[in-house]
Amino acid sequence: MSGLTQPQGMQSAYLVVISDVAALAWVLTNSRMAFPEARRSTVEAMKVGDDIFIYTSRGCYHNTSRDRGLLVGQAKLANKPKLLDRPVVIGPRKFAYACKLQILGMAPLRKGVELASVVDQLEAFPQPAHWSARLRQPPLELTSHDAKLLNELLSPHLEPLKAHLSTYEAEAIRLAGRFH
Repeated sequence: MSGLTQPQGMQSAYLVVISDVAALAWVLTNSRMAFPEARRSTVEAMKVGDDIFIYTSRGCYHNTSRDRGLLVGQAKLANKPKLLDRPVVIGPRKFAYACKLQILGMAPLRKGVELASVVDQLEAFPQPAHWSARLRQPPLELTSHDAKLLNELLSPHLEPLKAHLSTYEAEAIRLAGRFH
């Protein structure tokens, strides 16, 4: 899998943060990503072919004492994000933009790369002690250095989506009672 970003004007890479298991199951089931209106400028800069690294927050599975924030998947942007006529509603949140994803691979449920263990190596987090604050405004654009490192770390954990989709959906139903 290629997670490398290209020179300016070419492919970029982004870290998307998913903080709820129902939202994660929606993304995986629909091969789509949704973004809030507040992130308009970043979302409108995204292009077909951009690399997307999927990160699940500690609270994604409703147990912050057990779970860690993990890089769990990699995708390509399959179409440019579009402003929707009607927002996508997932749980209590509304998302004004959406795009299709080509999901290249997913780690098994609750497996992947713990982001906290590598933030000091990532240019996207110039102040590693305060790295989690940067995750509150996704999608977070990554440098080519960061994309390459995340690709190298994540690739060994990835398998085809179909190998894990039903597990992610079942976990969403178990914890949230839904996944759409």
